[in-house]
Amino acid sequence: MAVIRGLLYMAVFFPLTFPIAAAAIISTLIDRRNYGWFARFWGRLGITLAGIKVRVSGSELIPDGPIIVMSNHASNFDILAMQGYFPRPLSWIAKKELFTIPVFGWSMRRGGYIALDRGDGRKALKSMDEAAAQIKGGTSVIIFPEGTRTRDGQLLPFKRGGFLLAVKAGVPVVPVSIVGSFAINPGGSLGLNLGRPVEVKIHAPITLPTGLKRAEAEDLLMQRVHTAIAGGLS
Repeated sequence: MAVIRGLLYMAVFFPLTFPIAAAAIISTLIDRRNYGWFARFWGRLGITLAGIKVRVSGSELIPDGPIIVMSNHASNFDILAMQGYFPRPLSWIAKKELFTIPVFGWSMRRGGYIALDRGDGRKALKSMDEAAAQIKGGTSVIIFPEGTRTRDGQLLPFKRGGFLLAVKAGVPVVPVSIVGSFAINPGGSLGLNLGRPVEVKIHAPITLPTGLKRAEAEDLLMQRVHTAIAGGLS
C-alpha cells in the first residue's frame, strides 16, 4: 500500500510542479521577490497533499543577514518541509545541469538559485567563488552536507564542499535537524507512509573565530555542525 500511495502522490504532485514553476517565472517579471511566495506555496502544497504536519522550533535563533542552512537529508520531503516552512526564504545550491530543464530549471535560475559546476577542478573552484559572492551579497541558501539521502536513517559522513563554501562566504551557518521524514518516505523508496509528523529543529548559528587556516576552519565547522545536527536527531 505504501508504494501505491507513493506512486499516486507523484502522479498528482509532480505535474503540478511545472505550472507553479511557470507562474513563478512570470511573477518575477513584475518583481523577483514574488518568487519566494511561489516556492513556499509549492513546498506547502507537497506537504499538504501527503497529509504531513510540520512543526518548526528555534526560529528565534536565526540571525539577521544572509545565512547558510545545513541539515540532514533522509527523505524527499526534507526539501518540501524546508521550502515550505523554514522561516526565512532559502535558495538552493544545485548542479548546473538541473538549470537546463525546461520550465523547472528556468524557474530555479529566475529564483536566484545557485548553480555549481562539478566538472574539472578549475571550473568547480570558479563556480564555488561565484556562489560565495552571491551568498555574501545577501542570498541565504540551504545545503545538505551529506551530499545524498541516507538509506538507513543514520547520519552519513559529511562532504567537504559545503564547508569550503561556508568558509569562503564567511556568513553564519545554521544547523537544522529534520526529524520524522525518513519514516514517511525512506531514502531510495517510493513508499509513502501517512499520519506522521516532521519536526524541523533549528539550532544556534555557528560563527567561526578569525585567524584560522582554511583547512582548520573547514574541519572545525564540520565538527560543530555535525554535533548540532546529530544532537537534534537523538
